[in-house]
Amino acid sequence: MMDLNDDNEPLTVAGSLDEHLAAAQSLISQRLGDGQRNLVAVAGPPAVGKSSFAETLVDRLNADAPDTAVLLPMDGFHLDNAMLDQKGLLDRKGAPPTFDFEGFASLLSRVRNSSVEHYLPVFDRALDISVAGARSVPETARTIVAEGNYLLLDRNPWHQLKGLFDLSIFIEASLDQLRSRLIERWIEHGYDMAGAEARALLNDIPNAEHVMAHRLSADLICQQAA
Repeated sequence: MMDLNDDNEPLTVAGSLDEHLAAAQSLISQRLGDGQRNLVAVAGPPAVGKSSFAETLVDRLNADAPDTAVLLPMDGFHLDNAMLDQKGLLDRKGAPPTFDFEGFASLLSRVRNSSVEHYLPVFDRALDISVAGARSVPETARTIVAEGNYLLLDRNPWHQLKGLFDLSIFIEASLDQLRSRLIERWIEHGYDMAGAEARALLNDIPNAEHVMAHRLSADLICQQAA
């Protein structure tokens, strides 16, 4: 594992997923206090691999100390499709105004309390709906890894979130990489190339560009190889 300075300076790591995860584990070990509950943000644009990174990080932390790390995905706070339809936002699902920001921020504040068990909503992609109480944060948890597109967004009200985290990680890739991955997602959902490009250009690609262009600083920046 690489040796990192404990000076709170931003660190940029260009390399493989294993190198990014090793850097994250090292920062968590060096900078976060033992015995207390800490919140770690994993942010980045859609299709950059945040979910896989965050899930693997939680698995590795639990391998070192079982039952002490929990994943908290922002996707559990998607507004319901019926609500989005009422607001005229259904086609923008995944954009900042299509999430329950207040609910998410409130939960991040509440999970700091380790004296009680907390319950988390989880987004079911197959059903396209958020399921309440689908995951819990037990009293034993010492590291909460929150994951989502907008955890480090510099726009109101999302910029308020950064102060809730003890450590922040931003995963980045080139816009060309993100465009290709976002189009491929729609092809995997049964669209032809023209339809996939249209769906991606309508919402996904603008969201990715927004996240990359309007982000706050992070403690660790993980750069993916082209």
